[in-house]
Amino acid sequence: MNAFNLPLLLSGQYQEWLLNGLLLSIQLALVALAFALPLAMLIAVLRISPVAPLRGAAVAYVEAVRNVPLLAHMLFWYFGAPELLPESAKAWLYEGNVEATSAVIALVLYTAAYMSEDLRSGLRSIPKEQMEASRALGFGFLASMRLVILPQSLRITVPPLIGQTLNLWKNTSIAMVIGVGELMYQAQQVESATFRWHEAFTFATAGYLGISLLITLLSSWYQHAYPVRST
Repeated sequence: MNAFNLPLLLSGQYQEWLLNGLLLSIQLALVALAFALPLAMLIAVLRISPVAPLRGAAVAYVEAVRNVPLLAHMLFWYFGAPELLPESAKAWLYEGNVEATSAVIALVLYTAAYMSEDLRSGLRSIPKEQMEASRALGFGFLASMRLVILPQSLRITVPPLIGQTLNLWKNTSIAMVIGVGELMYQAQQVESATFRWHEAFTFATAGYLGISLLITLLSSWYQHAYPVRST
């Protein structure tokens, strides 16, 4: 077995490949998070809506998404969904970065389903008297949720949402199966070009671990800075 050759990763095109892969993984996670969180809030509100069809639609979405592996979601949005589009829309999609677009859609829908359950738990933890009081003051359901219930529940659910963000970050690695040039994909490219799997996958492991530890530290800081006090 050859000695571990760290300088191989710190020079030339291999360094560029790996750093670009790490940057793209971070971008995928941030973009997916930016879309997943609002969608999760909407789904959570629908889950406790007084309108039965809306509740049913939200339940169906969550159950359908959470009971299918992320890998299947990724492959569907890359191979299956574009075939359902009109030819003009399909052509427009393939002119851009269809791989990254498909990966973001899959990550957003998958992550939102899990985040919505955390948010729903937070919503249900707020005493129902607060909703009744806000309705008595003349607020409608949506206004009561936006002004009274959601701000309180979000503070409670920040720690589990950070946990879901950690899962989202790790799930970006699955995008490699549809050719997205994220960190794991680039590590595999380096390994194929150099036959040095030790160095390539050690870099990938260190990249995922480093960002994961930052997210974990953020969660720990938040829980110490803003402890949830029982009422």
